[in-house]
Amino acid sequence: MRTFRRKSTSPATPSAPSRSLAFGPARGTRRAVAVVLAGLLTGGALTACGGGDDKGGDAGGGGPVELTVDIFGEFGYDELYKQFEASHPNVKIKQRKVSTLDDYKPRLQQWIATNSGAGDVVALEEGILPLYMQQPGKFVNLYDHGGRELQNGYLPWKWQMGVTPDGKQLVGLGTDIGPLAMCYRKDLFEKAGLPSKRDEVGKLWPTWDAFLDTGLKFRDKVPDTKWLDGPAALLRTTVLQNAGSGPGYSYFDKSNNLVFESNPAVRSAFDTVLKFEQNKLTSGMQIFTPPWQTALKRDTFATLPCPSWMLGGIKEFAGDSGKGKWDVAPIPGGAGYWGGSWLAVPKQSKHPKEAAELAKFLTNAQGQVAAFKSKNTFPSSPQAQQDAAVSGSTDPYFGDAPTGKIFSQMAAQVKPVHLGPKNEDVRQVVENVLIAVGQGKVKPEEAWAKAVEEVKKTAR
Repeated sequence: MRTFRRKSTSPATPSAPSRSLAFGPARGTRRAVAVVLAGLLTGGALTACGGGDDKGGDAGGGGPVELTVDIFGEFGYDELYKQFEASHPNVKIKQRKVSTLDDYKPRLQQWIATNSGAGDVVALEEGILPLYMQQPGKFVNLYDHGGRELQNGYLPWKWQMGVTPDGKQLVGLGTDIGPLAMCYRKDLFEKAGLPSKRDEVGKLWPTWDAFLDTGLKFRDKVPDTKWLDGPAALLRTTVLQNAGSGPGYSYFDKSNNLVFESNPAVRSAFDTVLKFEQNKLTSGMQIFTPPWQTALKRDTFATLPCPSWMLGGIKEFAGDSGKGKWDVAPIPGGAGYWGGSWLAVPKQSKHPKEAAELAKFLTNAQGQVAAFKSKNTFPSSPQAQQDAAVSGSTDPYFGDAPTGKIFSQMAAQVKPVHLGPKNEDVRQVVENVLIAVGQGKVKPEEAWAKAVEEVKKTAR
């Protein structure tokens, strides 16, 4: 999941081939890049106009046309759009972007349900993908557009999650995954008398209990700053860690039966988060909300669970004032990931062939390298992960943290987690209960029972 706009990073110097595909060409080289990209795609100028709110010219007339792409937050595609347009001179790409997944979900649901309004390419985040995998007839089968030849370009589990259970339809092509780390404020750690160098910081918290103990020490030294932003990011992180190392599912089992109450992976994560709320170590904020965004500019909290794409959010909302203050260390609790999406083509698109070509272009290995360079969206393509521009990248905003190494090591250990069609609805009500604990509206000893009650109502 990425749910905000992210400013570009300063990537490590890539090899020449990667640079030509990852960045918009200079004026003098645009024609050469266009020729190369035309060979990579199906060739020829597209004659597509966009679906949904298309206001482009008539495809048959050869005039300027649009393909519409619907996303939430930022996928790092701005330069890639320009490259695609350069090799298809009569095509213009219109991106429709909303800041948060919570805003995006109801719009997408309406478009898909009514067979009207969706773009030619739409992003399906991991939490909402299962819902649409139950409605494959609403989407173009990408197997009909050369999809079968692409399988080796994606992690096996990422690829399989975009395929219907019967194996007959490829609904979506994988974009990124979100290997986990912990972002922290070096200056606030120093103020609390804690180590601030990332190698030493990582040793402070091999487990979440150790992370809690460190937070208590921090609270005693810097009482006006919370240790964590709130329970939401912590819950998502620990649920996915526990589920990945355990049964491979969280709120729903692999048959989509509700197992919230009986799954030890969920209960353990809930209890972990509850401890932080009981000790008043979080600011009680809901991630991605305006107050949370504003807090990144202030000394509101000192740590934040950070899937790779979160780094872009910190840059966006902390801005220049945060440069050099934030750093990246290993996450407590072992391997895990949070987030990631797929690109799909709704059946309602007037130009499915061209939309499929655009989706293929944006998600191929070179496209994923470019997106990582732009917005820290960690690739789901093994070839992209091995690119030196990814594995060897450092980030000057975060004190030249070796982000490529940190996230690559985590990605190598990641195990997929099954999410049910109502996963996002359940997740939201659980987070609300934990936020209510921090606000004093729900007693800690009653929190689990309250969560079970709310989840059962939501999952009906």
